[in-house]
Amino acid sequence: MDSLSNIIADNLKRIREEKKLSLDTVAKLSGVSKSMLGQIERCDVNPTVSTMWKIANGLKISFSQFINHAESNVELIDTSNIEPLIEGEGKVKIYPTFPFDSTRRFEIYYLELDKNGYLSTVPHLQGTQEFITVFVGELTVVIGDKKYVVNSGKAIRFKADAPHSYENTGDSTCLLDMIIYYPD
Repeated sequence: MDSLSNIIADNLKRIREEKKLSLDTVAKLSGVSKSMLGQIERCDVNPTVSTMWKIANGLKISFSQFINHAESNVELIDTSNIEPLIEGEGKVKIYPTFPFDSTRRFEIYYLELDKNGYLSTVPHLQGTQEFITVFVGELTVVIGDKKYVVNSGKAIRFKADAPHSYENTGDSTCLLDMIIYYPD
């Protein structure tokens, strides 16, 4: 794991380059000397919080952008390494492909429901929506007192702020993707 100094150094350099700013320009904007900025980017110094606030204010960014790991442009997930959540007496396997992250308003799951696999959930927060695409099999979704059958190659979107459940009503394993969107 990277040290905080390395994370700050990488983020400062990345942010400065994304904004196409020289060290001189950042020094003028922030009031932090060019030599200090260079030392921070090279990870030669451990900058004070006060120094980082000056730089953040000068660049008009949040302080947390310096201390969080920068997200790469590509994230490749090996789903075989994801430990599933097991429900419904082992008949429902939920793989959190892209778990919830506060910088996004959604999460993505891959589900396998064995024959007769069943999962019931409580209502989510007001305004939450689910988007389900069935790739193999048949899924019956119950929302309140209404049933919807979603077959292979079909998808469903619904407001998930009411009681709802999922059941594999087909003759084989049901495979699906689920996106859960949370409002602000």
